Amino acid sequence: MPTQSVLVRDPSFLARVLQQYLSLLKKYPIITKSVTSGILSALGNLLSQALEYRKHSKENSPKKKINILGPVHFAIYGLFITGPLSHYFYQLLEVLLPTTVPYCLIKRLLLERLIFAPAFLLLFYVVMNALEGKTITDVQKKIKTSYWPAMKMNWKVWTPFQFININYIPVQFRVLFANLVALFWYAYLASVRK
Repeated sequence: MPTQSVLVRDPSFLARVLQQYLSLLKKYPIITKSVTSGILSALGNLLSQALEYRKHSKENSPKKKINILGPVHFAIYGLFITGPLSHYFYQLLEVLLPTTVPYCLIKRLLLERLIFAPAFLLLFYVVMNALEGKTITDVQKKIKTSYWPAMKMNWKVWTPFQFININYIPVQFRVLFANLVALFWYAYLASVRK
């Protein structure tokens, strides 16, 4: 007799999951955002590896095995860097540039795109290379060869999403929104860092 999975199709299950997430977000905002960032960052790396595996399969080239350390490194980065740092940055934006400030929509975007994003990307390179056990020379080489192309791609990809995020998404959901976009962004970063 076949069994049925009612949890996925049960709308009340999804409502309970959302309610639980909102409750955790209210009680433990930084921990909830950090854990969510860690999970989604790891999934982004797995997505990158799956896409690379699929590409090699189509090209009939040797297939690389899934590197379990990749998702672990991304989970660590999301948990300890992305979640907390993003939480505080979005809170700071609200204090520095409340909606009452003239041109706050543009000012917020410029602050995020020209200050936070470049620093955050640089931090990503340094931390991820450190987690991989790379030397400072390796980190410097990697930054010289791929930081600028990644930064330009960041500005192209993230600018419309961040405009929406920092101006229209409620502050408590901004880290989650960014993490959902980052799921695909981390897949891109993992591929250019190789």
